[in-house]
Amino acid sequence: MVDDQLLNDIDAYLDENWESMVRDVATLVRIPSFEELDKAEEGAPFGPGPRQALTAVLDLAAGMGFETHDCEGYIGYADFPGESDTQLGIIGHMDVVPAGPGWNFPAYDVTRKEGYLIGRGCLDDKGPSVVALWAMKYWKDRGEKFPCTIRFLFGANEESGMGDVAYYRKHYADPAFLFTPDAEFPVCYGEKGGYDAVIKSEPMPNRRVRKLVGGAATNAVPGQAEAVVEVGDLTQLPGTDRVAVELDGNGCARLVAAGKSAHASMPEEGVNAIALIVDFLLENDLLTSEERAFFEFESRLLNHTDGSGVGLKTSDEYFGALTIVGGTVKVEDDRFVQTVDSRFPTSIDGDEITAILTREAGKVGASVENTLLMVPFLVKPDTPAIQALLDAYNEVTGEDAKPFTMGGGTYAREFASGASFGPERPWIKDPDWVGSMHGPDEGVSEELLRASFCIYAVALKRLMDAGL
Repeated sequence: MVDDQLLNDIDAYLDENWESMVRDVATLVRIPSFEELDKAEEGAPFGPGPRQALTAVLDLAAGMGFETHDCEGYIGYADFPGESDTQLGIIGHMDVVPAGPGWNFPAYDVTRKEGYLIGRGCLDDKGPSVVALWAMKYWKDRGEKFPCTIRFLFGANEESGMGDVAYYRKHYADPAFLFTPDAEFPVCYGEKGGYDAVIKSEPMPNRRVRKLVGGAATNAVPGQAEAVVEVGDLTQLPGTDRVAVELDGNGCARLVAAGKSAHASMPEEGVNAIALIVDFLLENDLLTSEERAFFEFESRLLNHTDGSGVGLKTSDEYFGALTIVGGTVKVEDDRFVQTVDSRFPTSIDGDEITAILTREAGKVGASVENTLLMVPFLVKPDTPAIQALLDAYNEVTGEDAKPFTMGGGTYAREFASGASFGPERPWIKDPDWVGSMHGPDEGVSEELLRASFCIYAVALKRLMDAGL
């Protein structure tokens, strides 16, 4: 067990440095670090935002006295040298999903309100990365000499392909064990498979839906969507509690749907705004026969997050049920283009998902292209490293929590041995005005980040004592 003197020392250090940690979070959140491949260049392979955020966090780490290295803009790291070259890894990401619509607070700044930090990246993953980095600094400031080197990796492409990790693993060896502060406590030892695809309808130049756009990212339930549709001589088209209608007087209507954003790994927490538009168009007979066939397929796809609407329903003993969401939609070259994100258990694989989607989409003349595939990742929960993380969490919180698996995809799965480790505690509910990761008004409680700092500080000691 961790002694009370150490916990008191960690608490005192936290109190002394908390405002500095918040300032560091704000420094990173002010950078809109979403991927822009059309602006990529040498040294900035994912665009200027991720490049700027990577520079900023390396500057923070260097200012703490760590040895830093920039890996050509793909990823960077800060080392806390130990008595050996064996590495314990920590990895966080500096990129974010685009802000998207619906914000009530500035998206790219930190707003402090009633004990919460609001801003894109406060929760995913700039805030947790900062407190984990400060946990490493805590041990450095104490003059600790650990048996292993701690390497903190700062990624720049977690949200849109993990090309940062692919670059790193091509040029560097994996740490002996690694954790990422980018999920939930107490500790996650397995992650579902990840599958993304793009579904394109056949060309429809004579369609009635002139515009259809929704969602900010493939891996999120879209909170907003909009369509412009030809309605002819209608003088009235009643809206619903979630779909607003505006007639323009020229034979068209503008539809605006307000759903609820959620992470794609937890679709039950969201309301898909694209599905709201799709169902409104179907129910009000605002489609050509060609459009109707595709939109009926869309409805089956978007309204059944367990995949049952398109023949994908399945589950296993480790991960539970498959999930699938439609994250974004647009019109391109007279085609409707729908992206999907599925989190799948071991009872199905990527080829089977593609085959089933292709079969179902093909019935309405649509095509399917698989754009991302990650196999399920599982580490035995009784390994010393997993138990060290679990012990650290339980000792700090006084709980008797158990490890778990999840549907989210984190950096942990990209390495030979790893786990995702906090900071979220989803059983503690936030006020309604605090948004979730990937949604508007993304926020995190200061209390949660403070507790996470303590847990990470103890976990580093626990991992070193357990041996790697």
